[in-house]
Amino acid sequence: MTTFDPLQVRRTVLRMAYAGSTVHIGCAFSIVELLTVLYRSHLRFDGHDPRATGRDYLVLSKGHGVMAQYACLHESGCLSAEEMQRYFGDGTRLKGLADAHVPGIEATTGSLGHGLSVAAGLALGAKLGKTDQRCYTVVGDGEINEGTIWEAMLFAAQFRLDNLFVLVDKNGFQAMGTTDEVIALGDVGGKFAAFGCDVAKVDGHDEGQIDAALVSMKAMQNGRPKVIVANTVKGKGVSFMENDNRWHYTRLDAGTYAAAMAELEGAA
Repeated sequence: MTTFDPLQVRRTVLRMAYAGSTVHIGCAFSIVELLTVLYRSHLRFDGHDPRATGRDYLVLSKGHGVMAQYACLHESGCLSAEEMQRYFGDGTRLKGLADAHVPGIEATTGSLGHGLSVAAGLALGAKLGKTDQRCYTVVGDGEINEGTIWEAMLFAAQFRLDNLFVLVDKNGFQAMGTTDEVIALGDVGGKFAAFGCDVAKVDGHDEGQIDAALVSMKAMQNGRPKVIVANTVKGKGVSFMENDNRWHYTRLDAGTYAAAMAELEGAA
């Protein structure tokens, strides 16, 4: 049985990043628990039939964190071990940003602020088709200073998309600094509530809190979009990466790879 263990997902992310000599480790680590809870308990998705009619949708709007989703897709049986090892290599379909050509990836994202609009469209399509499908989307707190985010939320509220679930990865950083330094966000939950959403706040690394919030919100079929503001730690799981924004763009070498993997192995 697939358990979607966060430790295993983080190890897979490290292996991918080292094999591909690539970046975005910290922002993948901050969403691991959000994704593992979704795949384990909430997302109606079959890794052996990723385009199945009637599936739930998951749009990773913060597409640069895609290694965490690739790791979950691997756990689900959707992506092979060989593909994971070839991440970011010549000829691979597993690129450094989410790409809809990959089974299990619903939208090409990485141009931040756009994925939520796609998710709202998918949620509206499910409503118009009178299905019970839900659409989940993960956005970063850095990208919510994009105007398209708030246009999408106005749209979602207007069309009463209570089948749209927005999970905000609130780790306090974006590429060039803290969110407070770049564009201060203030009360993130209050902003979404003002746009007509039901809002819950959780510890984004507490699987129980994430699960309980999703269960509660799924029961609230009241025409209001659902938003979970998850307080997270960028680089969560490896002490020298946590809250260090250099790991947005830093690549692993043999020493840092061994040290990071040793921490994750020791946490088992």
